[in-house]
Amino acid sequence: MTVEIICVGTEILLGNIVNTNAAFLAEKCAGLGLSCYYQSVVGDNEERLTGVIKTAIDRSDVVILSGGLGPTEDDLTKEVACKVLGVDMVSDESVKEDIREYFVKKNLTLTDNNWKQAMVPVGGIVVKNNNGTAPGIIIEKENVKVILLPGPPIELTAMFNESIAPYLNTLTPSVIVSQTVKLCGISESLAETKVKDLIDTQTNPTIATYAKTGEVHIRVTASEENDKACKKLIKPIVKELKERFGNNVYTTDEDVTMERAVVELLEANDLTISCAESCTGGMVSARLINVPGASEVLKVGYVTYSNKAKRKNLGVKKSTLQKHGAVSKETATEMVKGLETTSKADVCIGITGIAGPDGGTESKPVGLVYIACSVKGKTTVEKYNFSGNRAKIRESATSAALVLCRRCILEYFSKVTFGQPD
Repeated sequence: MTVEIICVGTEILLGNIVNTNAAFLAEKCAGLGLSCYYQSVVGDNEERLTGVIKTAIDRSDVVILSGGLGPTEDDLTKEVACKVLGVDMVSDESVKEDIREYFVKKNLTLTDNNWKQAMVPVGGIVVKNNNGTAPGIIIEKENVKVILLPGPPIELTAMFNESIAPYLNTLTPSVIVSQTVKLCGISESLAETKVKDLIDTQTNPTIATYAKTGEVHIRVTASEENDKACKKLIKPIVKELKERFGNNVYTTDEDVTMERAVVELLEANDLTISCAESCTGGMVSARLINVPGASEVLKVGYVTYSNKAKRKNLGVKKSTLQKHGAVSKETATEMVKGLETTSKADVCIGITGIAGPDGGTESKPVGLVYIACSVKGKTTVEKYNFSGNRAKIRESATSAALVLCRRCILEYFSKVTFGQPD
């Protein structure tokens, strides 16, 4: 079954907002086993929106539109979709009541144009919006299902997970189940090489690799008559992947992030952690704090951006900074050693680098980052050369620090084998 995604909004075309909805919907639909061959973005223009919808319903089984369900005149998605499909609209009293309750709860003023959102297609399925005023709509025609979702990501993601995903699962006679094997410390090219034989011979389940910042995810998807049958097909493949990638596998749980894996590893070994960050500006600490219960393991986080801060808070020697520079293996090492002394944490991370766009030289280019990690005094320092803009370099360095932290903890407690680092 094919699905097509259309994101509506002139603000997306102008670059005023990042189109996160498309990425979310594409990933979720792939996980449901739907094939997405086309995605498009169209502005709030009736003629162009009409053309995009007509094209989509002629070539896809399911068309998902996000955005354009608001109360203003330029919110046209529902009206245009109904016009293209030849469906009339009527006012829905239950939706009106939901809108009224929302405004009372938020202590907002309800205006007449808000009732526009209570207009729904005759015969359509109304999907309750628990986070906003625009309900989702499902219009079922003979050869196509058209799904209208609100634009705000917080509304769209919740509605999709709660209502749309279960609906899509009913459209096929078989059940589709996926499990993701998450890898770190290995490049996507090497990961794909290691599973190429499985990919070349795949039928059911299927295997696909996805590159993430600092990670590689391998999704195993099976289609069968029920969940149990799907999981039976998936289990031996996941087992094989674990054997091939060893400790590069940090989880097979979709909900576990790298930072959560690190926090759980710290908790399991009764360890505490502290961070000293320069170019990442506290991003590693922030990632750790994303995990509930991180306060049990995270002792302190320093942002030692200036040389003065490195000297004052971490005891980095003036001579080290003068001889080797702030971005060097020696400085990263002294940052960690100083952090060990001041924080008394079992695990310490030190990061220093050049995020750009300025500050790079021929010998020390933009993207050069040194990351040091110590576990109970045993220190490892790695050199990285990241590419991309300032934000991308900082994000890559943050992910690399978490991966290095995990690796160092595992190596401290046992002899383990890792694949080629990314």
